Amino acid sequence: MSAPSMTRTPSQDRMDTKTIVSLAMLTGIAYIVMLLSKMMPSVMFLDFDFKDVIICIGGFTFGPFAAAIISILVAFIEMITISTTGPIGFVMNALATCAFCCTASFLYKKMHSKMGAVIGLACGVICLVAVMLLWNYLITPLYMTGFSRADVAALLPTLFLPFNLAKGGMNMAATLLLYPPVVGALRRSGVVPPSQSHQGKKFSAGFLLFSLALLATFVVFALVLAGVI
Repeated sequence: MSAPSMTRTPSQDRMDTKTIVSLAMLTGIAYIVMLLSKMMPSVMFLDFDFKDVIICIGGFTFGPFAAAIISILVAFIEMITISTTGPIGFVMNALATCAFCCTASFLYKKMHSKMGAVIGLACGVICLVAVMLLWNYLITPLYMTGFSRADVAALLPTLFLPFNLAKGGMNMAATLLLYPPVVGALRRSGVVPPSQSHQGKKFSAGFLLFSLALLATFVVFALVLAGVI
């Protein structure tokens, strides 16, 4: 009995190359979106960041491991280019993005439907808030001068919780709005492989209105936190 062949076919090699190119492209886009997000109003020293939308699209398409790779790459590039918080900021950045995007991508992979996307993203928001409450309490006093651990603890319910809720909510709504058209365009161009599921292909008016209402709600919430309105 002959041993099974381990030789990869040309089509498998091409698919791997396409995946690598797609992840690199999404990493570049996420970095650009992060730079553009810097123009938004901030809440004290916290910046709203929409790069998680792009990373979630990558995670929904290629899985939670891909979301983790893009999250770490973008956080690292940000650290060596524009960040002033060094390795600590890199860790916080990567933790926040992975908490949201990997959770959402993992659950969407298990429930590949519109409802699965909503549930996954909602759980991602909850995970983001919980993880960042813990890590802000542990790490923020290490690099924020003038803030003791007691000061940070006092800010957890009044600053960190509402900020991460608003940030996660906006990213959730924007992902629901952008994922179907963006991935559809990538599939038509051959960058992303065709979907293996026929669920959730129609972007209904009701789902669109739900996503828009969710986005509007969290944008207003964020503007209130930033003191704009």
